[in-house]
Amino acid sequence: MNRSRRGGQYAFPDSVVRWLLAWKQLVDYRGLEGITRTLAEMHVIPYYPDYTTIWHRIHDLVPEVGIDGLDHGVAADGTGLKTSNAGEYRIIKYGDPYASQKKHLIVVITADVKTKKILGISVRIEGKWRSEADGASDHIREAVKRGAHVRSFYGDGTYDTNKMFDLLGKDGIDPIIKIRKNAASDIYRGSKYRRRAVKKCQESSYKEWSQKKHYGMRWPGTEGIFSAVKRKFGENTVSRSKEGLIAEGYQRFWAYDQMREYGEKRVIKT
Repeated sequence: MNRSRRGGQYAFPDSVVRWLLAWKQLVDYRGLEGITRTLAEMHVIPYYPDYTTIWHRIHDLVPEVGIDGLDHGVAADGTGLKTSNAGEYRIIKYGDPYASQKKHLIVVITADVKTKKILGISVRIEGKWRSEADGASDHIREAVKRGAHVRSFYGDGTYDTNKMFDLLGKDGIDPIIKIRKNAASDIYRGSKYRRRAVKKCQESSYKEWSQKKHYGMRWPGTEGIFSAVKRKFGENTVSRSKEGLIAEGYQRFWAYDQMREYGEKRVIKT
C-alpha cells in the first residue's frame, strides 16, 4: 500500500480497516479505539490506531462488494434511512421545526434471491441522483462485466422501463418485473423486449403470472436484507456531510453482507 506513495505512510493495512468498518456498525469511533487498544495490550496486534486515524480511514471508505459464486436470480429495490437521530417522542410531542429541510438517505441494492448475497449498492440523498432502475442497471452491468451469471431479475413496477428491459434482454436475463396495468404491446416504439414481456403478462391474470414466475422470490432478496440491516444496525445515520452520509449508508449494507458471508462459511466448515 505504501509503494510509490508520497507523504505520510499507511501504518494499518486495508484488511484491518475493513475489519474495523464492520465493528463501526455496532460501536462508535472511541469504541473502536478501545477495542484495538485492548488487542494491542494482549499482543494480538502490534499497536493500535488512535481516534483520528480510525476516522480518516473509515469515514469516506466505500469498499467493493464481492460477487464470487453468483449464479441465480437477483432482485433490486430501494429503502430509506433517516438522516436525523432525533427521538420520535420529541417530534410527536413538540413537532419538528426542521422537517421540511430533512431528506432521507435512499439505498438501492441488488442481491441474490436465494443466498441474499449483495452484488451492488447505490446510495443517494432523497430528490437527487438517478432512479432506482438506473442504480440496478449499473449493478447488473458491473456484475456481468466481472463474470457473474445472472439468470433472472425481479423488480416491482419501478423497474418497468424500456432501458431496463433492453439491458436484461441483451444479456439474456429473464425479466420478472411487474408490468403497469395500462401497458400497451401493440406500439412499435420503445423496447422490443418490453413489448414481448407485456404480451406474455397479458395472456394471463396477474396472480397466474406471479405464481408462474415465482414473483414472490424478490422479497427475500430485498426486504429480507432491509429488515436485517435495520434491526441490527438501526435506520438512523449520524454523518452530517453529503459524502459522509453516502459512505455511511453504503458501509451499513456492505458490513451486513460481509458478516452474512463470513457466518455462512463458518457454518459450512463446522
